[in-house]
Amino acid sequence: MIPKIILGRGTTRSLIRYLYGKGRTNEHVDPHLVASWNGFAPDPGRSTHRDPKEVEKQLAAQLDQPVQMLGDLAPETAFWHCPVRAASEDPILTDAQWADIARRIVAAAGISPEGDEEACRWVAVRHADDHIHIAATLVRQDGRRPKRGHDIRAVQKEARRIEVDYGLRRLKAGDGTGAKRPTSKEHFKAKRLGQDAPAREVLRTRVRRAVAAAADEAEFFSLLDATGVDVRLKLGPSGDALGCNFSLPGSVNEQGEPVWFAGSTLASDLSLPKIRQRLTTTDSEPIAVRPGNPWHQATAATERIPHHLTRGEEHAAQGQLVALGATLDLLPLMAPAGARGDLEQAAAIFERATRSRVIADLNSARILRRSVQAIWRERPQDRDGTGFAMLLDTVLTAVAFAMHWHRIRQNAQQETAAEETLVHLRIAYEQVAEPVLAGLARQAPAVPTQRRLAQHLQEAMPEHADRILNDPGWEALATVLAEAESAGHNAGTILNQALGQRPLGDAHSPARALTWRVRRLGVRPAPSPRAQAANARSTTQRTPRPAEPVRPTVTSPSPQAPSARRR
Repeated sequence: MIPKIILGRGTTRSLIRYLYGKGRTNEHVDPHLVASWNGFAPDPGRSTHRDPKEVEKQLAAQLDQPVQMLGDLAPETAFWHCPVRAASEDPILTDAQWADIARRIVAAAGISPEGDEEACRWVAVRHADDHIHIAATLVRQDGRRPKRGHDIRAVQKEARRIEVDYGLRRLKAGDGTGAKRPTSKEHFKAKRLGQDAPAREVLRTRVRRAVAAAADEAEFFSLLDATGVDVRLKLGPSGDALGCNFSLPGSVNEQGEPVWFAGSTLASDLSLPKIRQRLTTTDSEPIAVRPGNPWHQATAATERIPHHLTRGEEHAAQGQLVALGATLDLLPLMAPAGARGDLEQAAAIFERATRSRVIADLNSARILRRSVQAIWRERPQDRDGTGFAMLLDTVLTAVAFAMHWHRIRQNAQQETAAEETLVHLRIAYEQVAEPVLAGLARQAPAVPTQRRLAQHLQEAMPEHADRILNDPGWEALATVLAEAESAGHNAGTILNQALGQRPLGDAHSPARALTWRVRRLGVRPAPSPRAQAANARSTTQRTPRPAEPVRPTVTSPSPQAPSARRR
C-alpha cells in the first residue's frame, strides 16, 4: 500500500472538481465519499436529487471554512492531499475497509487524531477499485495548526501496519534514499502517447548512463546531447551553474511548454553537485589504469568488491556499490543483443541498491570505474566473448554480496532490489556464457591430457575437485588450462594462482569461475623456467589451506550511448 502526501495552496475547489470528474483519460469510475471528518459531509457522487457541481462547491466550502475564517492569517499551504493505492495483486477492498484505512492515515499524520473533535476537516473519495484520495485542510476547527511533525514517515509506518492487518502485499520499509516514482499522471501520459515508460524514468536512465560513461562534466553534457536530453542550467549570481534540469524533446505540458525535471527529483544522487562529486575525485594524485586488457582490469576490480563489502570500511563499501551500479548502467551498451533487455532491467532495478544512508567514498572504486569506461570507449577486442562473460560472472557474485551487505544493515528495499537484479543477471549470464563455454568445450584437449590436468586440479584444490570434474563446464576449463600450458605456464601453478585470487566457496559454478580466471592469467607472460621451479617448490611446501569462510552464494531466485541541448 502506497500513500503519497501532496501539499497545495489556495482552496480545495479544484482538487474536489478533479476527484469527482472523469479523469484525464476517463479513468474515474463512480466517484463517491467513503469517509469524512464528521461522517455526514455532502457527497456529490451520491446526491442524485441535486446538481453534482453545486454539491462539489458545497463540499469544498465546508472543507475550506476553517482556513477562510483566518483571513489574512491563513497559511499559504492550505490543504493536504494523500492518494492511497493498493497493489494490483491485492484483493478489492470494500468502502467500509477504505474508510477505516482513511481514518488511520489521517490519525497517523496528525491531521485528525482519534477522538479529537476539533481536528482538521477531511474527506476520502474513491473513484477506482484500487485507491482512494484523502483531501484535508491544514487549519483545525479551533483555528490552530495541526501537529503534523514527520507526517510522511508516520503515514508510511501506518501503511505497513495496514498491510499486515488487511493481508495486503507487504512493501519494504524505506530509508528515504529511494528515487521518486512516476506519478499516475505521468503513467497515463506515457500510455496515451504510446511510450514504453514515463519521461521521468527515461531521463533517469539516460542521465545515469551519462554519469557512468563521462570522464568529466563537459563530456557528461556532450553525452546527454548525443542521446536527445535537453538541459537547462540554473545559474548563480556569479554565472556558475548551480543546478540543472532535464527534459525530453516533445515532452510538453498542456501549454506546449517543455516538462523539466530537476536532477534531484530523478534521484537524490543526480543533482548537479552530486554528479560533480562522481565525476571528480578528492585525492591530490590521480589514479591511472595501467596499460593492459580493460576486460581483465574491470574483472579484477569487480572481483575485489566482495572483499570491500565483507572486510572493508563502510564508506568504501558504499563507494563500491556506486561503482557497481555504474558498471551495470554501461553493460547493456557492450552486451550481445540477446542479453541487453535483461541487463537493462538489472541496471534499472539495482539503481535502488546503490544508495543508503552511508556516505560513499567514491575514491575507493576509481579503478573499476575507469576500466569499465575504457571498455565502453575503446571497444577492445573480446576474443570469442570471453571478456564480457567473465566480467558478468564477477558482477553476479558482487551483486550477491551487495544483497548480503544490505541485509545485515536492514536496508530492506535495497536488499530486495539486489535480489531481483540477480534474477535478470542470471538470465543474461546464461545467454552470454553458454555459447562461449560451448565453444571452449569443443576445443577440449584429448582424454589423456584431460586426465593429467585433472590430477593437477586434485592436487591444487582437493576440496573442490570432485564438484569441478563433474561440472558440465570442466571441458571448457580443460581447454583454457591446455592453452595456458601451450603459452608456457604450469597448470598446477596457474590453478593455485587462480584459487589465490578469491576463494571458490562463493562461486555459483567453481568450474566457470576458474575458467575465466585461468583465461585471464594464461594471457600473461609465462614465468621463466627458474621461476616456475621456484613456484613448484613453494607449492609442495605450502601449509594446508584453512577452511574457506561461508559466503553468500549466487542462487538466483537466481548505454545506447548516453542526449543535452543546453538552454
